[in-house]
Amino acid sequence: MLEFDGEELYFDEPLNAEVKLCLDRASEHYGADQAEKFLMRAYMLAPEHPVVLVALYRYFYYQHRLEDALLIAERVLHIFARRLELPENWRELDEARLGNGVLISMTLVRFYMLALKGAGYLQLRLGEYETALERLEKVVELDTRDRLNVQALIEVAREALQNNDDDRVAAK
Repeated sequence: MLEFDGEELYFDEPLNAEVKLCLDRASEHYGADQAEKFLMRAYMLAPEHPVVLVALYRYFYYQHRLEDALLIAERVLHIFARRLELPENWRELDEARLGNGVLISMTLVRFYMLALKGAGYLQLRLGEYETALERLEKVVELDTRDRLNVQALIEVAREALQNNDDDRVAAK
């Protein structure tokens, strides 16, 4: 998951001038309402460009709009599953299919896996512990050496689930 062998990274994909200008303006106006308008304009112009998607994800995340950030993470999974010829449903992903995706682009597979981890993390933050754990366990299943550092998040998710179960028992 950490080896790229000189492949282009997601932010190396060409970006048209108008989209770049929108992203620059969003950065200049960060914290103001205008920033989101520029980001949404960039999204309308390049809805599948990884740089635009990362910018939106980060914006929503740092604005504490976790549900919106999760929507973007889901969009990334959908777009890059198609680009990498992976199953549309991440639950159907296995080592063999991931290996086929690596033949297309290791860096985009890593991007995809980080989006899956990010979605799990967001669900954890939103209190959706079971689905968070399911996503995170899928990442570890495919990243057996835990290079994406997901195991610690799995422990947090399991503890949260246990505490949730304990709270339900205590309430009865």
